[in-house]
Amino acid sequence: MKNRKIPLNLNCGLDLIGEVLYGKWKIRLLWFINEGHKRPSELQRKIPDASRRVLNIQLKELEEHELVSKVIYPVVPPKVEYSLTDFGSTLIPVISTLGNWGDENEERLRNVIIKTSETLTVD
Repeated sequence: MKNRKIPLNLNCGLDLIGEVLYGKWKIRLLWFINEGHKRPSELQRKIPDASRRVLNIQLKELEEHELVSKVIYPVVPPKVEYSLTDFGSTLIPVISTLGNWGDENEERLRNVIIKTSETLTVD
């Protein structure tokens, strides 16, 4: 059982979204599952920088938050597939809008991120 260091703050929609989508790979996982990459190995190939353990933890959290469903097929070796729930599907237009905003501001965002990371490494 996880002990929270910071108490839950669920006072507004942004707090709720942060609680459900906080995690480096969750938005990407939702996007790739929506695109049809349903097996854990497919998701691992789409996100090679993430460890399998972290992806499994974040997939489990997405499942707990009712954004994805998991089906385990009774075959040897076991086959697992993830799919978006109807509730999870409602996030796809939001993720798409965020992605488009990132694309439109790609150069500026990249420069700001690089500048910030250089400042952090100098200090």
